[in-house]
Amino acid sequence: MREQYPDESDEEATLLGNVERHGGEDIGGEDVEESTQMKRLQVSRHSANPSKSRNRQDKSRTIPFRPGDRFQSHFPPNMVRNQKYNLFTFFPFVLYEQFKFFFNLYFLLVALSQFIPALKIGFIFTYVAPLAFVLCVTMGKEAYDDYKRHLRDREANSQKYLILVPPLSHNPDSGPHTRSVPSSSLRVGDLVMLEKNQRVPADMVLLRTSDPSGTCFIRTDQLDGETDWKLRVAVPTTQKLGSDKELMMLDGEVYADAPIKDLHTFIGTLTVNGTSPPSPHSSSPALSHAATSMVEPLTAENVVWSNTVLAAGSAVGFVVYTGSETRAVMNTSHPETKVGLLDLEINRLAKILCAVTFALSVVLVALNGFRGLWYIYVFRFLILFSSIIPISLRVNLDMGKTVYANQIMTDPDIPNTIVRTSTLPEELGRIEYLLSDKTGTLTQNEMEMKKLHMGTMSYGFDSMDEVAHQLATAFGAEHARQPSIATGTQLATRGRRDMSSRLRDVVLSLALCHNVTPVTNDDGSLTYQASSPDEVAIVKWTESVGLTLVFRDRTRMEVQTPTGTRLSYDILELFPFTSESKRMGIVVRESQSGELLFLQKGADVVMARIVQRNDWLEEETGNMAREGLRTLVVARKRLTPQNYAAFKQRHHEASVRLEGRNEAMAAVVAEYLERDLELLGLTGVEDKLQDEVKSTLELLRNAGIKIWMLTGDKIETARCIAISTKLVARNQYIHEVAKLKTSDQVRDQLEFLQSKLDCCLVIDGESLQLCLNSYKNEFIEIATKLSAVVACRCSPTQKADVARLIRQYTKKRVCCIGDGGNDVSMIQAADVGVGIVGKEGKQASLAADFSVTQFSYLAKLLMWHGRNSYRRSAKLAQFVIHRGLIISVMQAVFSAIFYFAPIALYQGWLMMGYATVYTMAPVFSLVLDQDVNEDIALIYPELYKELTKGRSLSFKTFFQWLMISVYQGGAIMIMSLVLFENEFLNIVAISFTALILNELIMVGIEITTWHTYMVIAEVVTLLLYVISIAFLPEYFDLEFVISTRFAWKVAVIVAVSALPLYLVKAIRSRIAPAAYSKLL
Repeated sequence: MREQYPDESDEEATLLGNVERHGGEDIGGEDVEESTQMKRLQVSRHSANPSKSRNRQDKSRTIPFRPGDRFQSHFPPNMVRNQKYNLFTFFPFVLYEQFKFFFNLYFLLVALSQFIPALKIGFIFTYVAPLAFVLCVTMGKEAYDDYKRHLRDREANSQKYLILVPPLSHNPDSGPHTRSVPSSSLRVGDLVMLEKNQRVPADMVLLRTSDPSGTCFIRTDQLDGETDWKLRVAVPTTQKLGSDKELMMLDGEVYADAPIKDLHTFIGTLTVNGTSPPSPHSSSPALSHAATSMVEPLTAENVVWSNTVLAAGSAVGFVVYTGSETRAVMNTSHPETKVGLLDLEINRLAKILCAVTFALSVVLVALNGFRGLWYIYVFRFLILFSSIIPISLRVNLDMGKTVYANQIMTDPDIPNTIVRTSTLPEELGRIEYLLSDKTGTLTQNEMEMKKLHMGTMSYGFDSMDEVAHQLATAFGAEHARQPSIATGTQLATRGRRDMSSRLRDVVLSLALCHNVTPVTNDDGSLTYQASSPDEVAIVKWTESVGLTLVFRDRTRMEVQTPTGTRLSYDILELFPFTSESKRMGIVVRESQSGELLFLQKGADVVMARIVQRNDWLEEETGNMAREGLRTLVVARKRLTPQNYAAFKQRHHEASVRLEGRNEAMAAVVAEYLERDLELLGLTGVEDKLQDEVKSTLELLRNAGIKIWMLTGDKIETARCIAISTKLVARNQYIHEVAKLKTSDQVRDQLEFLQSKLDCCLVIDGESLQLCLNSYKNEFIEIATKLSAVVACRCSPTQKADVARLIRQYTKKRVCCIGDGGNDVSMIQAADVGVGIVGKEGKQASLAADFSVTQFSYLAKLLMWHGRNSYRRSAKLAQFVIHRGLIISVMQAVFSAIFYFAPIALYQGWLMMGYATVYTMAPVFSLVLDQDVNEDIALIYPELYKELTKGRSLSFKTFFQWLMISVYQGGAIMIMSLVLFENEFLNIVAISFTALILNELIMVGIEITTWHTYMVIAEVVTLLLYVISIAFLPEYFDLEFVISTRFAWKVAVIVAVSALPLYLVKAIRSRIAPAAYSKLL
């Protein structure tokens, strides 16, 4: 050891001679104090874990009380920051997000080219204005969203907290002072005072609470999504101290492991080097230190994580992790900017169109034999054909999204639904995987005890008054028990008395074996607080049958019997419920008789091997699980004082070990207590489902959506809910995968699943992580084929990882829905995140793209609004592209006939009017089109399944529109030239009128269901065009336009261009009708 740490002698010296530190800062000076602390930090780190060599990456820490500034500055600041941009990054990032789309980049280049005189065609305004408009709207929206985030951050960072500061050195007897500091200024080692309902600002160890027993309750809903209160315990050594001053002047240090994501584990120690600082004049300070150094283990129940809320009382905490090292921040992921699949598809089509434009330009120049400045001609053609990729497409689609968002928010069937990301409504029409949270999303998180089974007897929800009667009999009989000679009638009632005493045992055990605290409200009523809603449900039930929990602290509890007497019990040991043990136990001693009882309740899988042999437990738990009830097995054991004393000693020895502490403690409990317990009964608790969950899930499944349930809850509970929500079909096989340890086990499980793809997989978080680490691709490939998957005990980041993996692997659209702060990462990782405004606050709904108030609204959101948005946008996009293509084809034909000159066919106002006034309203009215009505869309979810294949906008439909445009553009231009060879100058007027009429007719052909607005748009646009002819004499010769020759020839041209398409559509609807038309 000596060779390993060459500076050990110095450290010994400072450890023994660190008296100066406590005599006040003026003696040793701050630098000496800090260097001492840094060395102590190293020594303690070695002592806590000598096997680790010192390295830069080790983030574990030993924090002395009252640390110096230099030491505190080693750790990250305690800032909350959710903003995406700052002043310097805003423009570069937003512009990059916009111009990484080929679409926008293309327009930027076209607009810039207009500043070069040789390439200038028409008004610069026509090229720059639309682009500037789109950019301004987008940047404004981003800036506003980010500003709102900044305000929320600022509010969180500026919340004030009281910290304890040491008394001044010249007056050490004046008590500790408190100072109010903003949350962002808290640092590692600060002592923070917390009040009721205050948010915990950083991860801290609880040193004292206002409750004499050292307990306090916290709400963790924003961290792990559980609405129940959790019990936390202050460190006993510091809880015993008389005042805050003693706490402040304590000579000790806290060792904390490196920060990790896991919310349920914390490894640390509190070392106290003597209860009060020795005076500088003491004769042998070194010896007094060595003699009284005391190490106390710290676990997760001594720690409160940031973002939790102190639910009752007040407390003092010692900050161990700040800012980015807190559990809350480590479990949240940063939001990405979401882009809809439709936008990506249109971006791809834009690239094809650009290639078409370029090819067309080169072909026209080549046909002319590359004469003169041919490369400038190529560019001029490129700009002439730039309308092939219309900028108005972006404007139209963005306006369309706004219309869809408005329709969703004003729908009376799904009130209070909010669209937070208005760029994604079309995505709702293409969802193939739905990842849902359980608690609060599918269930209401309201528990009710429904059944009690005792082997020979079973009590259902309707026979609870019988239980109350038997219980009263049992407790009454105890008081009136007199010795007598057994008569015939008494022998007959013995069977019944035996039954009632068994019932008394099971109900009393349920009333004692839990972690529930009764809280008396101002009006005298009792409410129960506990970390598990199941426990509250059971205690409420024991109250309803006559056995009421009236008092509880860390050492004692009292229950009131039906006769009104109180039974008092001392709590000697408490073994809380953990996901590994799946059970909770308690050792109690009745205050009067001194009888020692070990009571335990837990999941049937673990309790079956702990209780005595029986023939009914397995069958009954199966029956209750099939009803969707959450089951708990209750058992007890009577202990002798000798047994208990032996257990106590061994258990204490195990509890102070640094390595393998938990395993050692569990082994002692198993050896001394968990053997041959008397099985008392089995309880069934129901978790109420949200409204219409079953029918909604069935509808979504019929629509071809695969549903995964990701929950932080236990396997048993999740399995019950999967059955009761009908996520699993009636006789479907459920395959459970839990506690996998090796990759070979994973491989075996995957091989089994491969052969049984029609089952439902239930997997725990640990095994899921192992699957993802060892066989990621194989696991995802098999899991995505299963009809349903339930993942339990998932951490928030695991949920997000699963969502990302499904997206990457299947390239399908994934929707995540949740209601708690623990679902935020998953919601942000999905293509579409839906947040439910629930009991757990609004954190999920604020982070989501869509916010709803209950799960069943999802059906209408997807089947109706999602389907419509996608179909309409696809139709709108293709029509706008067709509108640009047709005019470019006409331009090409015109140039080809006029010796391949790059001269514009339509200039100035005509070009601007074509994309705006003359066609915009009718084309945009396509966003109101619908193929079926609402009822049919919800009755036949199979219609939704069709959309997920993406056939509304595909290369096939795109090329169909391309051919239509080529045909129509060519037909209009060639016919105009053939019919009007004499009046050559009027070609512009003729072809333009035919073009506008053709477009209006095409919109009419495309519409499935006419809407009032559509008719108005068509009629008004036509009138506008007719009126505007009179005001544009440079393009239209009025005398010629009002002649009959003009009228009939235009009519012929329009008939040639539009009639064939109408006939094709009519024939197709007869021969191969669309699926929806069969339902009308």
